[in-house]
Amino acid sequence: MRIVVAAVGRLKQGPERELAERYRKRAADAGRSAGLSAVDIVEIKESRADEAARRMLEESIAVANLIPEGAISVILDAGGESMSSAAFAGRLRDWRGENKPAAVFIIGAADGLAPSLKEKASLAIAFGAATWPHQLIRIMLLEQLYRAVTILAGHPYHRA
Repeated sequence: MRIVVAAVGRLKQGPERELAERYRKRAADAGRSAGLSAVDIVEIKESRADEAARRMLEESIAVANLIPEGAISVILDAGGESMSSAAFAGRLRDWRGENKPAAVFIIGAADGLAPSLKEKASLAIAFGAATWPHQLIRIMLLEQLYRAVTILAGHPYHRA
């Protein structure tokens, strides 16, 4: 199973990008022993439309075009489900066991995602009730993906 982080917007060069890449690489390396074929980040260009609804629609269409048929789509949303790292790892294990081709984790821009994309998502997750910058959400997601694959691989990184 392939993991894709589809993020609207780009991380500029600097410490946030370096940390995101470090966790992506760790997740990819550890993921091979946990049955993952790849961990990729796809950055989607932010829309320049004048209206927020139009920006959300254009960005959501670009994201939807990245999701392979049969894949799991997961949106990061403040109203989503909060779950422990072990539960998150369990979801990845279950999807891998169902032979899903990919799990696509979607991070929208400041305006959010179009309702049509949200409705099609298999799962919505939240990293607490606070509002987080998109750069940090990407890093937090990649760290949780790394933590999840180490849990699945029996690696001692995660200590409950």
